[in-house]
Amino acid sequence: MEHDLPSIKSWKSLVKRRNNPQEGGKSSSKMKPVMALMCTVLLIFWYKTTNFQYQQTQIEETDYPFEMAKESDEPVSEKLKGLPFGIIQPRSDLELKPLWSSTSLRSKGGESTNRNLLAMPVGLKQKNNVDDVVKKFLPANFTVILFHYDGNMDQWWDLEWSSKAIHIVAHNQTKWWFAKRFLHPDIVSIYDYVFLWDEDLGVENFNPQKYLRIVKSAGLEISQPALHPNSTEVHHRITVRSRTNIFHRRVYDSRGNMKCSNTSEGPPCTGFVEGMAPVFSRSAWFCTWNLIQNDLVHGWGMDMKLGYCAQGDRSKKVGIVDSEYIFHQGIQTLGGSGYPDKKNSARSGVTRRRGSATFDSRTEIRRQSTWELRTFKERWNRAVEEDKNWIDRSSSTRNRVSNNRRFKRSSVISSLWQRQAASAESKK
Repeated sequence: MEHDLPSIKSWKSLVKRRNNPQEGGKSSSKMKPVMALMCTVLLIFWYKTTNFQYQQTQIEETDYPFEMAKESDEPVSEKLKGLPFGIIQPRSDLELKPLWSSTSLRSKGGESTNRNLLAMPVGLKQKNNVDDVVKKFLPANFTVILFHYDGNMDQWWDLEWSSKAIHIVAHNQTKWWFAKRFLHPDIVSIYDYVFLWDEDLGVENFNPQKYLRIVKSAGLEISQPALHPNSTEVHHRITVRSRTNIFHRRVYDSRGNMKCSNTSEGPPCTGFVEGMAPVFSRSAWFCTWNLIQNDLVHGWGMDMKLGYCAQGDRSKKVGIVDSEYIFHQGIQTLGGSGYPDKKNSARSGVTRRRGSATFDSRTEIRRQSTWELRTFKERWNRAVEEDKNWIDRSSSTRNRVSNNRRFKRSSVISSLWQRQAASAESKK
């Protein structure tokens, strides 16, 4: 019991200290700096975390949803240094490969036979027309890729050539949307020419092989077949067929607001093709693919800038082929549901119900296209202003000629003035 007494006393003293406000105040006063320090640390951590999340949100809101990631500064050779050089295959194509093949085919090493590419956005409503187009191109050793914008791919398998084509489905997307995502220059670099055509083109008077012979002999990097004069839609006179020419590079027209004469050096008087049936060389497509904007899918305004991708003087490298011409039907297909078995669907392709009000999709598409045109122009002007090293070769040529003319005029005036001054001096 005597040994237990000290412990009981110690417990009593502890209880007294707890109940004593003065001693408790001393203990709490010692804890206050520690608690204050912990609160400060937590507050700083909370602030930094919240600030970081806010900055990330701001970045996400200002960036475009499909903004391309910035290229690494690391050289390509460094990225590939883990591979033996001889195994690297930098080029590819869109040709279908067999799961098995004969010995004779294997001995060829899988060499590509199709040297050109036809890519078209298609919908079921234009199936018969597309059938006519593809039947023209497949015998000419073309790879064919169809972009199904209406979701109806299964109903194409009854065509005899369907299994030979590549089919890509994305509902209600445009030709330029598909091209930007599936025709990367590294993938199509094996092809000499890329035909990026609309589906509403009549090809009764068109032969792909003859067309390419003309394009190669004329040295055209960007071209298109001429339009039949009776085509449903003709937006620019330069695209209309001339019966007396094999091909032409410019147009002379004094009608309307656009005056095209010998002095006209820009589109649409020269160096111009329209967006419905362009044909690009390999080099021209590499440039054009980079010109296509990720988020501007209608392509309005881009035809006026294609000449910058002509790999030289656009007044010589861009042209219209007259002897191989097409008929533009001008059918507007985007905007409908794309499913003919449903009510208010592709039969009209224009309107559908949204609540009690009628929604005119074609009007909305035109508004979107107009907005994209304005945005593209603003981006081009901003890019030109910001890139101090960029030179507008087309305008610099004109400026150089005009500067030479001004220099000659000033030299003549200066010479005359010197003569008059010398004559006056001799009279004195």
